[in-house]
Amino acid sequence: MLNEQPTWHKSSYSANSANSANCVEVAEGPTTHLRDTQNRALAELNLPAHEWSAFLTTLTR
Repeated sequence: MLNEQPTWHKSSYSANSANSANCVEVAEGPTTHLRDTQNRALAELNLPAHEWSAFLTTLTR
């Protein structure tokens, strides 16, 4: 199995904010990766995709 690098993107909300440098980047797949845009190398949070989906569902309620 290949060890592929995640494909990162910012939320469309981040791109439209007054200070778009202060946002979180996400790479979605079987594992969802999260990182701070300003501190990319510092750390990453990795969640199973179903947990990320449950989190987003909770936010939209």
